[in-house]
Amino acid sequence: MTHVLAIGAHAGDLDLTAGAVLAQHVLRGDRATLLHLTLGERGHPRMTVADYAEQKREEAETFADRIGAGVRFLDYEDGLLPEDDETKMRVGDIIRELRPDVILTHWSASIHKDHARTHRIVEDARFYGGLKTLEREHPAYWANELYYADNWEDAEGYAPDVFVELSEEAYELWSQAITGYAYARGETYGFPYVDYYRALTIVRGAPAGFGRAQAFAAPKGSRRLRTKYFGKGASA
Repeated sequence: MTHVLAIGAHAGDLDLTAGAVLAQHVLRGDRATLLHLTLGERGHPRMTVADYAEQKREEAETFADRIGAGVRFLDYEDGLLPEDDETKMRVGDIIRELRPDVILTHWSASIHKDHARTHRIVEDARFYGGLKTLEREHPAYWANELYYADNWEDAEGYAPDVFVELSEEAYELWSQAITGYAYARGETYGFPYVDYYRALTIVRGAPAGFGRAQAFAAPKGSRRLRTKYFGKGASA
């Protein structure tokens, strides 16, 4: 059984960009967990921060439940995500606790500083998680695979080289579940997230010879890969 951990800056980030892959793993009998470093509570122009925080938490829990994933939240503030060793240690501790085979997160460059910070936080947290000489509550654990999700806000220098073929069942499950987020429906600033990312599955799938796919970038030195699953049994 493969465990995929998706770590996003805001509730909804990895749900949108990698949620179909997470759903597909769950349908296969694998485990998936979403970790949100902030709720993204400052992202609604007509709601108070407190009210939107409550709504985003409910939306994130509902999405995870609908695709069969677990969900975790850290308590950092949207737009004020700290990039320090304490934050990296907290994320590293969760990696040690959950022991995922695969981690998915943001690409390094973004128009949103929380995304770029999350990229660096996760890379260092993965290191801290696997550092055997660093004593923490849980024993050291190294997550073998790390990939960066395909987000229009993180486009600078992004070149996907991992294409995960989506089954129709996984696509439909994700496609319906993601509409539970108000921002994805375009109710915050009007960007048509649902339409964009549904279409992107075709755009990313076609060059790889797939009907639909979600794309990821591998760290430097990784090989080009076309697959249907991450982790154990990737070629299944």
